[in-house]
Amino acid sequence: MDASKQKALEAAGWKFGDAEDFLEMSSEERQLLEARVRIAQAIQHQRKLRKLSQKQLGVKLKTSQPRVAKIERAASDVSLDQLVRALTAAGGKIVVRSGNAKKGKTVGDGIELEVLTSK
Repeated sequence: MDASKQKALEAAGWKFGDAEDFLEMSSEERQLLEARVRIAQAIQHQRKLRKLSQKQLGVKLKTSQPRVAKIERAASDVSLDQLVRALTAAGGKIVVRSGNAKKGKTVGDGIELEVLTSK
């Protein structure tokens, strides 16, 4: 959308933002959602790289194919633990660096979460 059209709509009372703005998510909720989605995307990517079906990954996780589909969508009833277990079962890994790590780009005492998949 061009800037003049957006400006006119804003003058008429319309508001612009993303889904997180609409849902009034806090910074913490946004960070958690972003981490969950990125891990879920990495699981699917890693599974496809390894030429595994969702059913085959389910066998490794001792769960069903529909559950793997939910994991890959980062469904709300999938825990962060399940996402991490699925990623590692598919051959990926997660690296956590503390705020004082030389390689990580963090602010203050935060941590950096890096999701690694095969190339």
